[in-house]
Amino acid sequence: MAKQKTARTYDDDGFRRRAACVCVKDCNETEILLVSANRDPELWIIPGGGIEPTEDIQVAALREVLEEAGVKGRLDRCLGVFESMECKTRTFVFVMVVGEVLDEWDEMISIGRKRRWFPVDEARHHLKMHRPAHLLYLDNLNNNNNSNNNNNNNSNNNNSSSSSSNKEVL
Repeated sequence: MAKQKTARTYDDDGFRRRAACVCVKDCNETEILLVSANRDPELWIIPGGGIEPTEDIQVAALREVLEEAGVKGRLDRCLGVFESMECKTRTFVFVMVVGEVLDEWDEMISIGRKRRWFPVDEARHHLKMHRPAHLLYLDNLNNNNNSNNNNNNNSNNNNSSSSSSNKEVL
């Protein structure tokens, strides 16, 4: 059964607007949830998809993850906006800490989509084979995490507060 088509939205530059989430089990961010690809269930991808007309970016990210992976949670931070010249897309990518895993979800029922938790290194291996562009999301995940840890260590060592340097995208 095919995935239902929805209206696509484009920005002023003609890029298709998308939202995605790197889903993590907890704040340690050592395991990533991947979903099977629509066209080949043996390949794994990060859940995400198109932003609907008038839809808020964060709402779109949460909706896509619920539809594709059957999980709910809270958005932790934005990893950035990733542009693909080849596909002519701009994807807003967030980190989502998963709080609830559903037994059944839309795309499991309609197209047989699977989901699976992977250690970060194993997730990198799967993404490198099928969606190398998604590796950039994980690079930013690690960079933001290291930056936040360094800021926390610096503030502890200097007894001063330091704010993390997350990217503003909205």
